[in-house]
Amino acid sequence: MDQLEMKKQAAQAALKYVQPDSIVGVGSGSTVNCFIDALGAISDQIKGAVAASKESERRLSALGIEVFNANDVSALDIYVDGADEINPQKMMIKGGGAALTREKIVSSLAKKFICIVDSSKQVDVLGSTFPLPVEVIPMARSYVARKLVGLGGAPEYREGVVTDNGNVILDVYNFKIMQPMEMEKTLNNIAGVVTNGIFALRSADIVIVGSAQGAQVLV
Repeated sequence: MDQLEMKKQAAQAALKYVQPDSIVGVGSGSTVNCFIDALGAISDQIKGAVAASKESERRLSALGIEVFNANDVSALDIYVDGADEINPQKMMIKGGGAALTREKIVSSLAKKFICIVDSSKQVDVLGSTFPLPVEVIPMARSYVARKLVGLGGAPEYREGVVTDNGNVILDVYNFKIMQPMEMEKTLNNIAGVVTNGIFALRSADIVIVGSAQGAQVLV
């Protein structure tokens, strides 16, 4: 079974958590695209969705699913998103698609965060295989980079990428994140950082892993 099939498998399994007449929180990325496609098959059973990226908004709208603004929703039953890495404590690195800030906002609205991944995303220690994205206000890019070096990281400017919020991304290599909650707080306290891609303060509640053995649900 190839990686795409594993992603589809996890995405399909997430549908059972979608409640009739609800507004669904939807993240971004390749695995979430599979979930959006699956959601299209039951579009007549839900009120709509709140999307964490403009690309997800476009995909949802193309399937006839109404997209709501996060400001118009007080809470969501579920938020479904992928991860670039996830550890056994259901903490994640996200932001490979540069939508980390909006993903944090929408996930914070949700009563339940469902993370859908293929088995290649599972790691013991965050930062093992994927650099940590940090969204930065453009004028602070060099300053923030120096601070990240001081913390032991090796930041690289993601050239040509502007987030949906008009900011830039620094991808930080060489971080082995042993204390994700503390690192998330530390990085967010650097002036000029909008947010970073550690999802530890708001970790996943349920993880669905697509694998050669089928979709595995971790709670």
